Amino acid sequence: MTRTGRVLVAGIGNIFLGDDGFGVEVVRRLHAPCLPDNVDVTDYGIRGVHLAYELLDGRHDTLIMVDAVPLDGAAPGELAVLDATDAAQDAAAADPFGVPPVNGHGMHPLAVLQLLHKLGGRMGRVLVVGCRPADVDERMGLSGPVTAALDEAVRLVARLAREEAARLSGRTDPTTDTRTTDTRTTDTRRTDTEATSA
Repeated sequence: MTRTGRVLVAGIGNIFLGDDGFGVEVVRRLHAPCLPDNVDVTDYGIRGVHLAYELLDGRHDTLIMVDAVPLDGAAPGELAVLDATDAAQDAAAADPFGVPPVNGHGMHPLAVLQLLHKLGGRMGRVLVVGCRPADVDERMGLSGPVTAALDEAVRLVARLAREEAARLSGRTDPTTDTRTTDTRTTDTRRTDTEATSA
């Protein structure tokens, strides 16, 4: 696979299902002009199939998906960074996202990766910035705990995007904060077969 040096930040979710709109709101708040030139930010909403097909063009080396994820043992509003690079390689692996299979009206991160893999596409690196939802009933607007996590989520996504952009460009980003993120709001988990299912 030809290396392009580009990063895609993709917001995923349904704004009509409460906290499921987390990813959409985070990318809406991201200030793309403040990110490196090799970072693209797009709101995909419920268009997971569209995202998978767009990834087939090989334009991006790193994908950062932002979505509401039912993190095991986490409190509503808690954030986590999941390394999903190898998650779709084994179709029989347990689904750590605990949500329905592929459909054209909304796909969770693993389903997007599984479809991409089935279509013959690959990503060099995949990260998921997830937030434990409190309410995914039919309504517009985020719950209090998820709303309170938005600012930290935006900072986290921006930091990851800068780090990945710098890594792909072969340079160190001087704006990157190398301090450990507050573990009260952020966890790091893997989405491979060693991960605990949510």
